[in-house]
Amino acid sequence: MSAQDKTDQQPVKHRHRTEGPQKHVVVFIFSIILTLIAFAAASAGGVNTTFTIIILLVMAILQVFVQLGYWMHMKDKGHLMPILFMAFGFFVAFTCIIMALYWVWW
Repeated sequence: MSAQDKTDQQPVKHRHRTEGPQKHVVVFIFSIILTLIAFAAASAGGVNTTFTIIILLVMAILQVFVQLGYWMHMKDKGHLMPILFMAFGFFVAFTCIIMALYWVWW
């Protein structure tokens, strides 16, 4: 058996690819753009207040998903439990807010 035959029979090892800095730069620029949009919406005069609040909330929700997905790596495998715990925390916080509103109004 030749040396070439031995190398052909060995299993191929796949290298684990890590995220490069180019993804982080793109996500960082996207975060800055979202922040600038929110700042422009808040500082623009003569714009309907309801529209400004909606824009700010949408930009905040997008920022949360960008932060969790890319900077806290929640998009990667193996993060199911932290995601479930955060979802439960959001549920508890939302329930507390609703209960506080009911308590104040009645």
